[in-house]
Parts: sequence; C-alpha cells; structure tokens
Amino acid sequence: MAEEKENKAAATQTAEPIDRIVETEHRVTIGGREIRYTVTTGTLVLREESEKKGEGESEGEKARASVFFIAYTRRDVEEPARRPVTFSFNGGPGSSSVWLHLGILGPRRVDLGDKGDLPPPPYALIDNEHTLLDETDLVFIDPVSTGYSRAVTGEKARDFHNFKKDIESVGDFIRLYATRYGRWNSPKFLIGESYGTTRAGGLCGYLQDRHGMFLNGVMLVSVVLDFQTLLFSPSNDLPAVLYLPSYAATAWYHKRLTPELQKDFAATIREVKAFALGEYATALLRGASLPANERTAIAERVARYTGLTREYVERTDLRVEIMRFCKELMRDRHLVVGRLDSRFTGRDRDAAGSTPDNDPSFTGVIGPYTATFNDYVRGELGYESDIAYEILSFKANEAWRFAEHENRYVDVGDTLGRAIRINPFLKVFVASGYYDLATPFLATEYTFDHLGIDEELQKNVTVKEYEAGHMMYIHRDSLVRMKGDLSEFIRGAVPR
Repeated sequence: MAEEKENKAAATQTAEPIDRIVETEHRVTIGGREIRYTVTTGTLVLREESEKKGEGESEGEKARASVFFIAYTRRDVEEPARRPVTFSFNGGPGSSSVWLHLGILGPRRVDLGDKGDLPPPPYALIDNEHTLLDETDLVFIDPVSTGYSRAVTGEKARDFHNFKKDIESVGDFIRLYATRYGRWNSPKFLIGESYGTTRAGGLCGYLQDRHGMFLNGVMLVSVVLDFQTLLFSPSNDLPAVLYLPSYAATAWYHKRLTPELQKDFAATIREVKAFALGEYATALLRGASLPANERTAIAERVARYTGLTREYVERTDLRVEIMRFCKELMRDRHLVVGRLDSRFTGRDRDAAGSTPDNDPSFTGVIGPYTATFNDYVRGELGYESDIAYEILSFKANEAWRFAEHENRYVDVGDTLGRAIRINPFLKVFVASGYYDLATPFLATEYTFDHLGIDEELQKNVTVKEYEAGHMMYIHRDSLVRMKGDLSEFIRGAVPR
C-alpha cells in the first residue's frame, strides 16, 4: 500500500501539465438591451521550444507555467473573429486581474455603493450595466504566481518574478490565446492598471517585435511608465514636484485649505500645477544655494497648497514624501488618508508615528473583491480548484527583480513611444484619479510630455482625469463616465 501511494505521488509529480477549460453561458442587460455571452474559464499551459526532448515533454517543447484566464465572448455577433478583443491585467506586480475584472470591465461587479466604502460582510456581486462587453470581448489574465496561475512542477516561480520574463510570459499567453481561439485578425487592445501599465507599455513593444502582433489600442489606468516620477530619494526631486497637485486635491477634498482655495477645485489645481512646474521646481533644483528668505517663501506656498504647516514643510527640506503626507495631513484628528485613494481615512494605533500603519483605501476593497471572486468563479463559472486564488501575492512582490534596469530607473515610456512610431495607428487611452497618491496625475502628464513622439502622433493619446483615486471605478460617478470614455476610445481605434 505504501509503495502504491509512492507510485501515485511520483506519477502526479511527473504528469504532463494539461489545459483545464470550463465553458458556461450567461446574459446581461446593457443600456436596456440583453446581451448573451460565453465565459471560458481555465488554464492554458505555456510551453517553450526545447532543444532536447525530456521525459514527460511534448516533442520539442517544455512546459513552463499554467496560466489562468477568464474570457468573455459575445455570442450574438455576425463575425466573431473580427470583433474587438481586449486583454486585461492588473499590477502589483504580484496582483491578479480581479480589480479591473470585477470593478469595471466584466459583466459582474462588486457592489461598493456610490462612493466605494467598505460594506459589512457578506458582500454582493451584481450585474454590471457599465461592462465593456458591448464593445469588445474581454480576456482577463493572471500572471504567474497570481490568481490560479503557477509555474509547473520542476520550474521555479521566481524565474517569472522579473520585469522581462513577466512581459514575455504574458505576451506569449496573448499569442497562444489569439492562435487557439482564432483572434489574430481581430482588433486587439490591452488594458492594464498600475504596474499593469508598466507591463502594457512593455508588451506593446514585445508583441510587435517578437510576434509581429500590432495592436489597435492600449488603455492605461493609473499610470506608471517611468519610475523616476514616483520614487522619492535624496537625489531625485521629481516626485516632490509631481505629487504636489495631488496633495492639494487631497487637502481640498478634506477641507484643509484656505476658503479662497476651497472655492473652485479646478482653478486651485491649475494654480498648484503652475507653481509646481515653475517656482517650486526651480527652488528644489537650487538645493542649498536657495537663499533663506526664498526658502521660507516656498515653504509657505507649499504649506498653503497642502494643508500642512510651514514648519513641517521646512523640516522636510521642502520635499514632502507621500507616506509622511498621508500621516500628517489629518494628524490633529488622529486620522490617516489613503494612498490608493486619499478620499478615504483610517485610524492608526500610533497617532504620533511618521507613516501610516495601513492604507484604508486598500483595506476597504481587498475583503469584498476576494470573497466575491472566490464565490463567483466556483458558483457561476463552474471552475473548481482547492489552491488559493492569489488576489495579491506579496511573495511575488517582494521577490520581483528588475535586472535590466540596474543602476537606473525602470522606464517603458520609450518602449511605448517606439511602438507608436512603428505603428502610427496605435491609440493610447490614459485614466488618472485626482485623489490617487500612488500614481499621481501630474506624474502621468509629465511622462506623456516626454514620450518622444512628434506633434502629429501626440493626437493618438487621450487623457482623462476622474474625481476618485487609483481604482477610480469604485466611485459610481467615475465608473459611469469611464465606461463612456472607454467605449468612445475603442470605437475610435477600430477602422470602420
């Protein structure tokens, strides 16, 4: 009996990885019209060509990873192979695709009310009348070590936890899906959020260069293409400049500004942007050579726009780091503001600390999204697995490597710019939230102002800003507006 168990275990370990696919049929009402669709849920095995056939391998191929996906395809269309298809993923970099999936794009979404507040459990999944399924088929991809995606037995998960291999594996999955499901001649789009925009920028180049796959459009939600715009350090003044308008927006939302600045949000933001890119940037560049009287004047302006005190701004050397701002803005009320969405506030154990214990805008969404997805994938989509669905893999995050960018900042802006120059039909949609302190809107504007494309190609880029945070779609008004903006973008990027 013991020998039989050992043999079974050995067989399981050496068994050839196989695809696991489940299909179900559903319907949803969008704009008063019923749409019927098929959901394909499961895993595809990614293989690499191998020079030598090993035991348990297909001829000339080696299995590397099993990638989980959920694809929504509309059924009532005349030419399914010519219908637009959008490949979606989130960031982290160790995040599954659940946020865009159940937040805005898919036909079902998490119910967080109008503002996006954390409701009491149990949580609800409701029909999403704002889904993009009326415009495009949707394929949600979980990169290796996220969701149900895993490296196969004998392969190391950490080999996928790096900038280059992540782009290659997701790109190879897109090629495989397009081949298996006959979508090579469909209008093709990518949509990524947060680090997913970094991945998307890299994929635009990889798909063109490696697979000859040209895209119609890429949609970037809460953008980080150039990490120099976000990473605070003593030798990098750029984040201090680019975060300032987002600090002002946050202070405005929580009514921490003077009555004059509280009157008109748009006018205040314009004023702060002009100061940030002008006098403030110049002052920071001057460093210790800035005269004391000018330093005091700049500190007063920064304090006025951020809701902080002049003394505090001076103690930060005029450079207010993001987590310090989250802790300091409402310290007098023992509150911290969220990093992903600064509309949200929470309480820390230590009100005297320098940085927050947690992000109240993240803890407000992780529970509802995790519970509803695990219920949905089994109950409605019929896909069963006993392994944990990794909503956000902290292990992957901590192990992530950027070997190609050692001694310099990660930047895929040039990759995206080159992709547009090669394919001048490639359109780009950019979505930013005013209250996003993870990827601030002025940093996004700065990135696209330095993309290296000429004036004619700059018309390919559409930029929209929303009155919410990193996941702007949890705010109902922004969700409605974003659906309209994305639909218009997709229609405009597909030749008629």
